This record gives sequence, structure tokens and C-alpha cells, in this order.
Amino acid sequence: MRSLWLQEALDGEEGGDDDAPVLRGSKRADVCVVGGGYVGLWTALRIKELDPSVDVAVVEADVCGGGASGRNGGFVLTWWPKFASIAKLGGIEESRRLCRASSDGVASIGAFCVEHGIDARFHMDGYLWAATNESQMGDWRPMIDGLARYDEHPFEELEPAEVAARTGSPVHLGGAFERTAAVVQPALLARGMRRVALERGISIFERSPMVDLEAVAGGALVRTGVGAVRAGRVVLAMNAWAVRYAEIRRRVLVIGSDIVATARAPERLAEIGWTDGMSISDSRLLVHYYRTTDDGRVAFGKGGGRLAFGGAVGTRFEGEAPYAAEAEKGLRRTYPKLKDVPVTHRWTGPIDRTRNGLPFFATLGGSPAVVYGVGFSGNGVGPSYVAGRILASMALDRDDEWSACPLVGRPHRRWPPEPARFVGGSTMKGAMLRVERAQDAGRPPSGLDTALLRLAPTGILPMRVRT
Repeated sequence: MRSLWLQEALDGEEGGDDDAPVLRGSKRADVCVVGGGYVGLWTALRIKELDPSVDVAVVEADVCGGGASGRNGGFVLTWWPKFASIAKLGGIEESRRLCRASSDGVASIGAFCVEHGIDARFHMDGYLWAATNESQMGDWRPMIDGLARYDEHPFEELEPAEVAARTGSPVHLGGAFERTAAVVQPALLARGMRRVALERGISIFERSPMVDLEAVAGGALVRTGVGAVRAGRVVLAMNAWAVRYAEIRRRVLVIGSDIVATARAPERLAEIGWTDGMSISDSRLLVHYYRTTDDGRVAFGKGGGRLAFGGAVGTRFEGEAPYAAEAEKGLRRTYPKLKDVPVTHRWTGPIDRTRNGLPFFATLGGSPAVVYGVGFSGNGVGPSYVAGRILASMALDRDDEWSACPLVGRPHRRWPPEPARFVGGSTMKGAMLRVERAQDAGRPPSGLDTALLRLAPTGILPMRVRT
């Protein structure tokens, strides 16, 4: 089952797949990018920008945008909430540079859409970090205060009345607002990037899943079912599916996120006052995130879905959302005045979460022939623009501010091995759900659940708890 976004994008396209055929036979390229989502396409486009003579091929298992890039909530966010985490890796000034680059990246995505006539419904109406019960109030203040110490002020705290009025929900009790964030129809962006890549001479092969990757003299060989690409450099931009490789698997926890979307109801949104493109997430442990669409729908997501056991991503994260009922319950609680607007679409997808919530970039097995980026932790739409710069510089052996940034070559701490990771993650998720229910009801959580959460590895709790 496709997401609402990808259904809309593919339905609006004309013609067949002749411009991005299945990979058949043997091909050669200077750089082969595995993955036709945001990270892969931004990398390919950046390589062509740096050196138009480089022959770039993109190999995609499904269609461009068929993975995480066509299933996410469409929040185009920055790294400012991760300022402290980046500073631990590379210091204050480098953290400041990368966070500013992520903020510039949001604007650059919008400018890219304008320049190339991509109607991806990009709106820079900001992002609200909200509280939907008393226990969540003020969770953003440590971040705001920490950034203020370095004279950075990307967020501002809003008065409760303004939060409730702008979001159209009496459940919102307060929040912090970031002006430089945006929303986008994510699949339209991915498909638009695909078109531009083809126009710039990048070869794209869709419905061509990689079945093997092997080192060869002078580079690496990417094999698919009926074809192969031999390249001097290979870039793995596979998101959660990169856990097929052992060295990545221990550093990434794959967990599902489920989204529901309502029928069109623009007049109802106008009645409650939710009329701009602001994106919103609350401060619960298993986050709710939501936004409106240009045609008057509400898309409402919930984190903390299915856990992958080891490297088994596969079909567990395809089809209809397994936790759609939980997502819809959150929608109805947050927007009680929309309780009779039906849900028409439900979908799911995997998130590749690291211990510190930041992506990392490295060479596979220490070989410069294969580079990868993984671990976007549910915030990849905006940062993918910066990721493309990092991976392009790595693939071209450039010694610059991107290849030398603190996210490169420093793999994050490992998660526990299986089966401890799966069992422990499931136990923690259950505790989080019970704590959330208690907080929503205005009662203290149980002592046992509180104790369990104290034992949670750093990355299993959201950015608001540990940054």
C-alpha cells in the first residue's frame, strides 16, 4: 500500500518508466548511488554540481520516493534542537555551522522547487514544539536556554492562548516556535528531484533492488537481479534498509512510524482556525506529529511502532499502518472538533534511529570505495540536503568542510545485541505507552514504569529528554 503522498505524486505523472528503466545488463559509472530518495538524489545532484563530467548512476529498489522519502510527514526541520549533541562531537563552532547549514538547507529546498518548477507544496510556515498535557509543559526550555548562551535564538516560546488559537486545538497548552521550518508534500519533492536529476544527465534505474555489493579492482560492483553497475565509488543512501550490513546494524535501531490522513475538510479546518502550513509535534515519549495539507486534510503520525529484529526490515514496514488505531486515537484526542472527519489513508515506514539521534557518515568496512550515510532518526527531509553535500564530498575524495565535519568517520555508540535489543526495546515501549496514558489522564505514572525509563539507552528516548 502506497502512502497518500506517493499515490498523489504518481497519479499526477504522465508517461511510463522509460526514463528510469529497470537495470539490465552491465553498466559502468564513476559513482553509483544506491537509493533514490532524498539523500541519494541530493548526493547525485551535488556531485554533478561539483563536477558535471562525473558519470553518476542511481539504483533504486522501488521507485524514487518509494521509501522513507515518500512516507514521512513532510516536516522540513533543522538540527537546532540537536545543537548540544553535535557540539559533543565537534565543538560549539562546528555545531553552530552545521545547525546554520541545516537552516539554510530548508530555504534551499524551497528555492530548488521554485527554480525547477516543482510544485511540492513547500510552505515555510514554521514548526511548533507543543505540550498536550501538563507534564510536557516547558520541555523546550532547556534547549532554548542552552542555545541562548551562545546567542542563538531559533526558537521562541509562545503564549498558551496563541498556541491554542494558531493550532485550532484546546489540547495545546503551550509551545516553542521555530520560524525557519517548513512543510512539503514529500513524494512530490522526491519525484521532482528525480526529474531534475534526469535532466542533468544522471542515469536512474528504478525497480532494481541491489542483491549484492562486492569489491572489485578500482572500485565496487553493485549487482541487481538482472544487471550490475561497476563504479569507482558507491554511495549507500538506503535509510533503514542499510541495516543489512553488520557494522551499521548495531548502531541503528529500526522502529516503525505510522501515519493516518483524513478526508478533505478545509471548511472544518477554517472553523477551528488551523489555516496555515505550520507543522506540529507534541512532547510525548512516542511522539505525535501532525500538519495540514493544501487540500484540507490532516496528516497525523505516531512514532514508536514496530521494532525490527536485527536486520529484518523487509515487509514488516510495508502496507497499511499496524498502529493506525493508535495514531487515530491521538488525532481524535488532539482535535476533538474533527472527530467526525473520517480517516481515508493509513501507512507505515521504518525509522533508522541512532543513540544520539544524529546521522553518521563513514566508509563501509573502511574501504574508500563505498561510503554511506544513515541514522536520520525521523528528521531526514531537511538534513538530507546537508547529507548530500557530505556524501558527495566523500565520494569525490574532496577535503572540505563537509567531508571533515564531525558527523563523518565517527560511528555512534552501539545498541545492545539481539535478542536483548528487541526484548528491551519492546519493554521500554510498553512502559512509555503506560506513562503517556497516565500523563494524559493527569495522574502520576507507576513507579515501575518510571524506573524502567531510567534504564533506557540514551537514543531510545526522544530529543526533548536527552540532547
